[in-house]
Amino acid sequence: MRHRKKTIAKTTLLSLPLVLLAAACQPVTDNHASNKIIAGAPIEIAEQHSDFSAHWLTQQTLLLANADSDKSYRLAVNAGDEQQSIALNPQEMPSWILKKHPHLKDFSAFSVDIGKDTAKAWLKHALYVYDSSNQQPKPVAYVQTGEVLDDLYTKGENDADEITEFGAVVKANQVSIKLWAPTAQSVSVKLFNQDKTPYKIPAVEMIFDESSGTWAAELEKDTEGLFYQYDITVYHPATGKVENIVTTDPYSLSLSTNSVHTQIIDLNSDYATPAGWAAQQEPTLNAPEDAILYEVHVRDFSATDKQLSDEAHRGKYKAFTEKSSDAMNHVADLKAAGLNHIHLLPVFDIGTVNEAPGQAFDLQSTVGDICAKVPTVSVCTQELDNNLKLLQVLESFEPMSGDAQALVTELKTFDKYNWGYDPFHYTVPEGSYAINPDGTARIIEFKEMVQHLHNLGFRVIMDVVYNHTHKARLEETAVLDKIVPNYYQRLHPLTGDIEQSTCCDNTATERVMMEKLMIDSLVVWARDYKIDGFRFDLMGHQPKAAMLKAREAVRAVDPDTYFYGEGWNFGEVANNQQFVQATQLELGGTEIGTFTDRLRDAVRGPGISVQGDDIRRNQGIGNGLKVHPNELNDGNEANAPDYRLLMDQLRVGLAANLADFPLQDRNDKQVTGKDVPYGDQPAGYAQDPADTVNYVSKHDNQTLWDNNQYRNAIDLTKAERIRLHNQSLSYAILAQGIPFLHMGSELLRSKSYLRDSYDYSDWFNRVDFAKQQNYYHVGLPPAEKDKANWPLVSYLIDKNEGRDMPNSADIKQAAKVFADFLAVRTSTKLLRMTEETQIIDKLRFLNTGSSQQDGLIVMHIDDSKGKTISDDYQQVIVFFNSAPNEKSFTVNGASGFILHPKQREGADDVVKQSQFQSGRFTIPAFTTAVFVK
Repeated sequence: MRHRKKTIAKTTLLSLPLVLLAAACQPVTDNHASNKIIAGAPIEIAEQHSDFSAHWLTQQTLLLANADSDKSYRLAVNAGDEQQSIALNPQEMPSWILKKHPHLKDFSAFSVDIGKDTAKAWLKHALYVYDSSNQQPKPVAYVQTGEVLDDLYTKGENDADEITEFGAVVKANQVSIKLWAPTAQSVSVKLFNQDKTPYKIPAVEMIFDESSGTWAAELEKDTEGLFYQYDITVYHPATGKVENIVTTDPYSLSLSTNSVHTQIIDLNSDYATPAGWAAQQEPTLNAPEDAILYEVHVRDFSATDKQLSDEAHRGKYKAFTEKSSDAMNHVADLKAAGLNHIHLLPVFDIGTVNEAPGQAFDLQSTVGDICAKVPTVSVCTQELDNNLKLLQVLESFEPMSGDAQALVTELKTFDKYNWGYDPFHYTVPEGSYAINPDGTARIIEFKEMVQHLHNLGFRVIMDVVYNHTHKARLEETAVLDKIVPNYYQRLHPLTGDIEQSTCCDNTATERVMMEKLMIDSLVVWARDYKIDGFRFDLMGHQPKAAMLKAREAVRAVDPDTYFYGEGWNFGEVANNQQFVQATQLELGGTEIGTFTDRLRDAVRGPGISVQGDDIRRNQGIGNGLKVHPNELNDGNEANAPDYRLLMDQLRVGLAANLADFPLQDRNDKQVTGKDVPYGDQPAGYAQDPADTVNYVSKHDNQTLWDNNQYRNAIDLTKAERIRLHNQSLSYAILAQGIPFLHMGSELLRSKSYLRDSYDYSDWFNRVDFAKQQNYYHVGLPPAEKDKANWPLVSYLIDKNEGRDMPNSADIKQAAKVFADFLAVRTSTKLLRMTEETQIIDKLRFLNTGSSQQDGLIVMHIDDSKGKTISDDYQQVIVFFNSAPNEKSFTVNGASGFILHPKQREGADDVVKQSQFQSGRFTIPAFTTAVFVK
């Protein structure tokens, strides 16, 4: 422990506004001496605080964990050379706390008789609770203050959350800058020229508004285009002392290279807007269910494209403006078949890729380039030609060795690759995807990408990550936690550690100003960048109320926006412990879509995270096909999942996961979707088809092709494997709800069995839009994620004897069959119904119950039931035959059915063998056939 009295004395009280200083030093006058603020010698406080179990919730309410009723507690602040403290008076736990903060229900409640100005002043210093009955008092808990900051600064009619212009705002005759930093003791703006040298007026002091907690400054109009940083003096709990911090603006709209400086910019000015921006075609959406979502990573899209008109476009926003690259030709083909949405993995500013030109590596970098910058890498100790490209070095390795993954792992910190789930600044495009990452150039390049996609007829979705930040505390790529410490991040209720259940430093979107930051950011993307919808990473870590409020704000500038995300229920917020979450079970009926693991797992099994032989034994059903017994599968059916339960879950998934959808289950019972179990949850949870996003593959986990090789029977032919792969995709495309498709899945995309490729270079993440190869078996997957699976991977590659190695003709054929499925959906209204009642009235599953034929799902949609909605077909029957043999099924009274024209005229010769005669349908093995009347 170290005494901090002298440090605090020199940096706290002297920097306070006079009115707060006076308030902080004057006792509260009331009739109870014990409730007066008293002064004394400061208590020595710990350099590293390990107990933050006191929660100051409102001006007059504080909670404390493990409180002893026989002790007396005081709330204290070390203010200069003296301590000030006030008594905490025990009270009954208020009912509103139990409702709003159920995770704190076992704490003890205390009242705090303190004035507003005094409370605000104290929040600028180290706060703690101590036992005043102890003759040698010391802190029993430090104080979490996020909630009381909301109470003091956001509950009025014209305070912090009503401010509409945070950050730098360019006006007609001036530039205004505002920063919410209520616990800061001083803030100034440091100004820089274009070359980042200090401006002629290097610093401007900001003025503090006591009611809103906001610091503000007005600058001359000619500062537009300059760069700036904040210089902040603030007490920081991470170090237990007052820190002087230089940082960027959380409301940044433009940044310098590597996000060192914020730029003053008007996003709608001519200098920040590409030619033709105002005249671009903005595709509209009649109903969310008309959407088909295609998940794209900016680097993956073009990093290895050999047909780019300019090599500088490789892995950049500019690649989307190409006219005849392999990638753009491919998406044009998909657009013709019905694809209408490009979902971009995170493209906001991230903290993990060096944006400076020439500083990060890719497959085209030479050994000389690499060794000049990272001489400790293993290739630099070998006698290699400095002109060799990294691609050539990796290609020289034996695929069954661990050499390729070892080198990729060595270099991953220094290369250009990352998925981007590492938020640094939420409202600026990522600079590593721009040819010029400095200032407005990256903004123009981003807008050019959006504009070009719009003009091709695609709507553009952004993947956003408001549930965590890349870093917090005083780390280099932290912003929010530097400015208002312990406010924007969600803390453990006892230790005060930042929760990290998402992967990283969780944010607290239940806090008013974090919610506001998210909403303000979304509005900028929708209004100023014309983004058409948003996919929310780990949306279940955010309040449902915040999501609904955010969508209302975005709809005000873009009425047909669509929100969807990961509604998973886990972590410190699970089961609504801290608020009503934006999870699958809570969002039913909102038309905010959630990814459904129900259909996914029924089709392909859950994600492969089980290691080694147990994968084959215990995860043995995928694609409706049982794995054949072999050395790794002992044939014990007791180890396998309930196959018919999976089929019932799949039926519910095909019916948009509707909770009230009626069906006959495997036990001949008449049930609804919510009665079909999915673990300890219902399979059906949606109340509208727009609540459901169907997928069988996305960036997470193994690709669909790799996943299937783990589960497919060894003796399946290559053609059968490809048919099962395409059929897996057909479930997501033809289900009610909204289909979501992983880029390259239609090309049998492989990542060589890698489970989590977020940071593992272009080598494992490549997509060949020229359709020559799928990059299967380019090396063992990285040891960090998959070493325990290496024996199984080696076994499968050996036993499959090339049956898992598609060639160019296979890939081209698979892509054509995929496009046929897209065309079937987009040309058939009954496959994209927009209301719960329509699906319940018109859709029925045949071949159900205890006498069903295994491996066959029959989905019958009859438009004569209920109000007519289709102008193309009266009836549709979709047959999913996932069995290794032909299946026949009779539909009583059926007549006049033909194979769907898009399949009858399509690329799949096998589906054309499907027959209908006298009410009897015959479907080839491993085939999805759509019949229409």
